[in-house]
Amino acid sequence: MRCEARIFRNKKREYLKGKIAVLETNNKEKKIRDLYRSISNFKKGYQPQTNLVKDDNGYFLADSIKIVNRWKNFFSELLNVHETGDIRQIKMHTAELLVPEPSLGEVELAIRKLKSYKSPGIDQIPAELIKASGKGLHMRIHKLIQLIWDK
Repeated sequence: MRCEARIFRNKKREYLKGKIAVLETNNKEKKIRDLYRSISNFKKGYQPQTNLVKDDNGYFLADSIKIVNRWKNFFSELLNVHETGDIRQIKMHTAELLVPEPSLGEVELAIRKLKSYKSPGIDQIPAELIKASGKGLHMRIHKLIQLIWDK
């Protein structure tokens, strides 16, 4: 009995050393997702998985072949609708029809709300330059937004 206990202890030590080695390599190689996933799995411990599915009568199926057949029948019934009476015509309304195009006042308000002293975007135009521009540029920006809105 003592010999078996020692064998189990040694096996457990080897297992833990292997787990620690995997964690160390993930940490050194900057594989943070794998590192945290391994830690999480180690903390949870062994959790058995059950693959059970209910059949049409409410009984649980455990046999993999019966489970596959159940899923096959389920999707066959779901996707192959032969009766047209079940399908209803539904009118879809999109939000695009309800939202009016932006007005010049809204564009000017958005330009005034631009934050100052921020680094410019891809276009390399600072917000201060757009804010300091006159009504002419605001109208051109508005026309550009209208063109984009229509297309």
